[in-house]
Amino acid sequence: MRRLVLDFADTRPIFRMPDWVAERLRAALPSDWSMYVVTAPAYGAGDGAGAASAEALEAVRDAEVYFGYGIPPEILRHGRGLRWVHTGTAGVAGSLTPEMRASDVVFTNSAGVHGPAMAETVLAMMLHFARGLDFAVMAQAAGRWDKTPFDGEDAPVREIAGSTVGIVGYGGIGREVAARARALGARVVALKRRPAPAGDDVEIVYGPDGLRRILAESDYVVLCAPETAETRGMIDAAALRLMPRHAVLVNVGRGGLVDEAALAEALRTGRLRGAALDVFATEPLPEASPLWRLPNVLITPHVSAYTHRFWERELALIEDNIARYLSGRPLRNVVDKAAGY
Repeated sequence: MRRLVLDFADTRPIFRMPDWVAERLRAALPSDWSMYVVTAPAYGAGDGAGAASAEALEAVRDAEVYFGYGIPPEILRHGRGLRWVHTGTAGVAGSLTPEMRASDVVFTNSAGVHGPAMAETVLAMMLHFARGLDFAVMAQAAGRWDKTPFDGEDAPVREIAGSTVGIVGYGGIGREVAARARALGARVVALKRRPAPAGDDVEIVYGPDGLRRILAESDYVVLCAPETAETRGMIDAAALRLMPRHAVLVNVGRGGLVDEAALAEALRTGRLRGAALDVFATEPLPEASPLWRLPNVLITPHVSAYTHRFWERELALIEDNIARYLSGRPLRNVVDKAAGY
């Protein structure tokens, strides 16, 4: 019997695999396949790939396919017969271990599944600063009725319509952000690593020159890129100096994209209107970080992808890829192990 292992018993209830998902997947498998559902707790935050449970390691010994939250190296060491592994996360940095890079196992991820929820979070973050909700929240906490930040000649209250939204990383998440920004009347410019046809009323730019254009022209710079050798630290002090003073930086990609010390200094000195950050170089964000104490920073604890609709979208991707795998067709969302995403 060919074997599929499901290791999705996430400790976070919102991402724990419901029973109905397992039932649907059993129905999708031919009679010569068996399926094992791991019940030991897993933790899929970030890129997943935490230590595998003893139950999961035993289950993959005779498995051909493994689905989990990240791919710990011991899964590959124990699962010598694995031919396809899939992660319920979009990020894969934690899974790209030496074992994974050296293996010929096909590796797929959940890029795009998290896009709608993350894009709505981005929109909320943009509106938070565009409509001055940061000022309103501070005044409310102090029990103060204060229109001063709103009615000055230089008040930073704006509309999304007519603004420019620059998206760094135009994959599944970036496209969802672009669709919502365009719906509100924004101009969208997006940075891609590889040339691609323009579409969706989005201007596509490339390379270092493209990044500089986005930084210089955008009212909102949205980071949706994965963390790779090329993107790590890309938003440094020099990059921040290119942004207009009224601009807002939004990061839902990875914390390592940003030089946090340089960002904190730019925000402290009023060099930028604000920053909305869901991801950080170290998580949880250390208590000593100055980002906690800056009034023009909105912090969320790496929750931009949280939604009760996760399994609806994840199951659709998995079912499609199972059908492709069984018929020998190319899988969706195959990770480029060399590129890092």
